[in-house]
This record gives sequence, structure tokens and C-alpha cells, in this order.
Amino acid sequence: MTRPDAPGRARQRHRRTAAEEVADVLAAAGVRRCYTVPGESFLELADSVEQHEDLRLVSTRHENGAAFMAEAEAKITGVPAVAAATRGPGAANLAVGVHTARQDSTPMVVFLGQVTSDFLGREAFQEVDLTAFYSPITKWATTVTRADRLAEITAQALRVATTGRPGPVAVAVPGDLFGRRVPPAAKLPGAQPPRPPLGEDERDRLAEWLAAARRPVIIAGGGTRDAREELVACAERYNVGVYTSWRRQDVFPNDHPLYLGHLGLGCPAPVLRTVEDADAVLVVGSRLSEITSQSYRLPAAAGPGPDSPIAQIDIDPGQIGAVTGVWLGAAADARLALDALASLPVAAPDRDYREAHRVWERTAAAPADAAAHPGGLMHPWAVVEGMRRALPDDAVITNDAGNFAAFLHRGWFYRHPRTQLAPTSGAMGYAVPAAVAAKLAAPHRTVVAAVGDGGLLMTGQELETAVRLGLPLTVVVFQNGLYGTIAMHQARELGRRAGTDISGPLDLASYARGLGAMGATATSPVELADALDTALSAELPMLIDVRTDPEIISPEATMTGLLGSPDLR
Repeated sequence: MTRPDAPGRARQRHRRTAAEEVADVLAAAGVRRCYTVPGESFLELADSVEQHEDLRLVSTRHENGAAFMAEAEAKITGVPAVAAATRGPGAANLAVGVHTARQDSTPMVVFLGQVTSDFLGREAFQEVDLTAFYSPITKWATTVTRADRLAEITAQALRVATTGRPGPVAVAVPGDLFGRRVPPAAKLPGAQPPRPPLGEDERDRLAEWLAAARRPVIIAGGGTRDAREELVACAERYNVGVYTSWRRQDVFPNDHPLYLGHLGLGCPAPVLRTVEDADAVLVVGSRLSEITSQSYRLPAAAGPGPDSPIAQIDIDPGQIGAVTGVWLGAAADARLALDALASLPVAAPDRDYREAHRVWERTAAAPADAAAHPGGLMHPWAVVEGMRRALPDDAVITNDAGNFAAFLHRGWFYRHPRTQLAPTSGAMGYAVPAAVAAKLAAPHRTVVAAVGDGGLLMTGQELETAVRLGLPLTVVVFQNGLYGTIAMHQARELGRRAGTDISGPLDLASYARGLGAMGATATSPVELADALDTALSAELPMLIDVRTDPEIISPEATMTGLLGSPDLR
């Protein structure tokens, strides 16, 4: 005879697991996917995500790819994305993408499975102090010690990730906590961050300053990603030219007559001239990184106070005046601030930025002989030109690190919002995983990854993830057989190279086919055009292996020219 459950036992049986409570918190915050390589230290979390009707578990081929996917999804959707990894090796593999999210100000929550509570602190199997490990590369890192607090900590992680300057948060969880039965979580506060407006006094002072300036410019960063219309309206209201910060080219339409260029690596001197000569620089939603500021050189300030020609608007007070003196700093949401400035009845001053815009356009044009490049190898400029002809101008472009990207930054016109996914950290291996996430988050968009052969073979295995998930995306590989960026620096600084030649040409089209994708090789503009046409109508992901000339190492330099005499090569 079976004995009936005691009341306490019945209540315990109907309690949900801590992992199920976490899944509910994530779904309520708008999270839709969790990227991972499954691990034994978070079995119940993976199961709860898989079983939740509003969540999807995306299994990847490497934790590096999982982190890059989460980071890219958060960029394109504006909603914090989630990644999960197991202790020790898994957490270490995930770290590159988490660091990328930190430098890119991307909201993300990562769950790190840890050894069980009983074994913590004994250097158990694969044990690492994950809080200490992740603290320098996150906004907040914590280890949860009670299962009944896990949902609460998850809600807090979402708030921290999205409040102020967005960024990643790491939550380490001993493996025995996810499966424990816990009381129902209390009603938790939502993840919507506060959006402070621009004060009226600040608005009026900024408006007067912009209207009175002789040659003002705006530097717009990632904080304006959700403020595109307001940014355009403000620029037009005050007739002020706009630069975009490093790898944030899509925050302002590049074909707009007030667009002045991209403050990136190797920015041409003529493009910089307008910001160098500016008597008023309004920085909006940009932390003025080393690259954007051209090695902390621009915009130049005489110091903090009234003598500075710089004003800064940022949602994070800690970023205001952090790298240069400002005469006015306003902690405000970029969209609200720009809308407030644009709404004032100010007559647009008579300024002419047409020549400055034409200067940028000239740097974005390929040389006349690029398409007819000799030797059976393509000029990198011709690859970008081929992409421009074949792809819709609202295609999402995910680009990797490497010297090939200099041609993409110059030659691709970003006319639509949220069309550029690129790591400001310069992390190699970003493009292919980012393309997977972009196609998952925006299946109706054309998604193209641009990557060098070095970056491809770091995370190119995520093509299998794209095949498995049925994602028809395109990967364009600039294959030149070099770790090109380092080769350029070695040639320039040392007059010779070391360790930068990699095997090539490799049959990367066969590599793609081996992963279940389609593959093609292009050595001419005609072959590239045919391959892109096939890719755009394909139902599978397709890799196009474009053989590019290693001699053309940057838009300004050749390898021979940098090395000097041939006997130094």
C-alpha cells in the first residue's frame, strides 16, 4: 500500500527548479536565445531553456563562437543576449567574446557553471575562481551561493547589463544549485534601464553653442544606435557635420551630405582635417576609445572648463570627460537629448560641409585599376566593389578583424541602421558567429560575413551551426595567406616578417562543403559576381573563397613598399 505524501513533501514536489525560475526571468526581460556549448555543470539550465516556450537553446561548436553570437545578437536587437559555459576550459573559451562585449558596451549576461558547492575552494576538477577571472572584463561578476537567490541575481544581472554604459555580466553558479527546488520567485523588477533626459539648462546652452560655432562637428558613437532619426534631425537643425566612431558607421546614413567619415584605424588625413579644425565638438554616446580619438589625440581640448571646445552627452556619467576635457557634460539618454536639441526653433546656420563630404567620398572610391588587377588574384578594393554591386544596401555586414577590413570600412556605405556588426576590440573570429546570430535574430535580412583567412579558421566551424539551423547566410573570405595586420606592422617597423605567413592558398570552398555548406572560389570580379548571385538565392549558407593579393596590404601601402628592398623580404 502506497503511503500518501506528507503535506510538506507534496509542496516540495510542486516547487520548480532554480533553473526554471531563471528561464522565466530571462524570457520576461525579452531574451530569446541562449548560446552555449553544453556542459555538465549547468545541465538543468540548458534543459530549462530548451523546454521554455519563449526561449531557444543554440548549441555552437566552440564557446568563443557562442559568446560572439550572443554579443552580436544584443547589438542587432538591443536586448541583452545570454551565453552559458561550463567551468574552467569552457569559461576560458568564452572570455574573448565577453571582453568584446565589454569594449563594445554590449549588454550581455553569461552563466558560468562552477564546481559543486561542497568542492568549492579545493581546486576541484576544472575549478577556477570565476569571479576573479571575469571581474576585469565585465561590469559585474558574482558567484551565487543559494539556489533560492538565483532568479533574483539573474534579474539584477539584467539590470546591471543595461543600466548606464551597457556591458556584460558574469554569474557563476555551483553545479548543484540549478536543479534545486526553490519557492516561487517574488515579483522581480524589470530590466528596463532608466533613461535620463537632457536638462533644459543644458539643452539651451548646447543649442546656443552649436548655433554660434563657426565649424562644429558631432562625433556619434554606439550610444546613438537607437537615436538615428534624432541624430539626423539634430544635425540638420544645426547644420553640423557628423563623424561616426570606430566601427559605428551605421549610426548615421553615410550618403547624407552632412556625413564626414569614420574615425577608424588608418583614417586618411584629409578626412580628419574637419575635426582637427573644429571650434565645437559634440560627442554623443561615444567613450572616445583609442581608435576613435586617433590615439587620444582628437578632439583636442585645452583642458576642462570654458576653454574646451568639447561637450559630451553620455548615459554613463563615468564616461564624461574621461579621456579629454569638456566644457559641458550631460548624463542623458542620447535619443532623448538629441530629440530635445532638434525640437528647438533654431535657424540652421549657414555652413557648407559639401567639400568635407566629398573628401570622404574620394577616400571611399576604389582605384581605377582595381578591377583589372593582374596575376589571377583580386585586389581587395575589387572585392568590396563586387559586394556593393551585388548586395542590397540594407544587408547586415559582420566584419572580422584584419587589414582586409580597412577596405570594407572605406568602401561600404552604411545607409541603414543596425547593418554593421563589428568588434571594436579587434577580436579575430567574430564575423562568422556574428552572422549566425544576426540571421537568427533577423531572418528576413540579408546577412554577409566578411572575414580574412586567419579569422575564418578560428571560428569558421560555426558554419556547421548555420547549416544545422537552416540559416542561408553568406561568408566572403579575403584569403591572402597572411596574418595581414601583424605582417604590415612588422614590415613597417622591422623591415622583415616573422610568423605571419600562413598556409595558402587553402581550398576553403571545400572546407565549407565539408561542414555541409555551399562553397565557391573566386579569383576575378566575374567569378565573385556569379558566386554572390548564387549565394543570395541559396537555401544553405555559402562561403565564397576570394583569392586576394597579399601585396596589397592596406589602402595606402604595398608589402614591397613597406619592406623596402627585396632582400629584406
